Amino acid sequence: MTASANISEAQVWTWLDAVPDPEIPVISVVDLGVVRAVSVSGDYVKIIITPTYSGCPAMAVIAMDIETALAKQGVPSVHLKTQIAPAWTTDWLSEKGRARLESYGIAPPQASGGPDRCPQCKSQAVERVSQFGSTPCKAQWRCTDCLEPFDYFKCI
Repeated sequence: MTASANISEAQVWTWLDAVPDPEIPVISVVDLGVVRAVSVSGDYVKIIITPTYSGCPAMAVIAMDIETALAKQGVPSVHLKTQIAPAWTTDWLSEKGRARLESYGIAPPQASGGPDRCPQCKSQAVERVSQFGSTPCKAQWRCTDCLEPFDYFKCI
């Protein structure tokens, strides 16, 4: 596909919504809130991205995946800008993203600082195993009813 000079911001957002997070592939970089802004001028597309935390190792892969996805759509010129202020927060997760996290088995962030239920069996009988999970943005929890461990996406 060859993009025309009539690329719209809405079309770019749609394309970006198909780019999965490399660490949690069921959620897009849009639903994760990493993509902050898109602007289009002719064939030139500028995208502002914000890491989920300072030093996030996935940002290089996210940038490459965004560039690759837009190149596949025929976008000839993409400029990615990493913006660290304001800092990313879990408030930027979309409702669709939160639902996808839970269906994948990761408890979405809660204002209380811990999951309100097990993403597997939906029981509220949960306990923290470790503040540190499979990635720095997650903690390890366990359901005391079904006994399954699960990741909890920490509030930031």
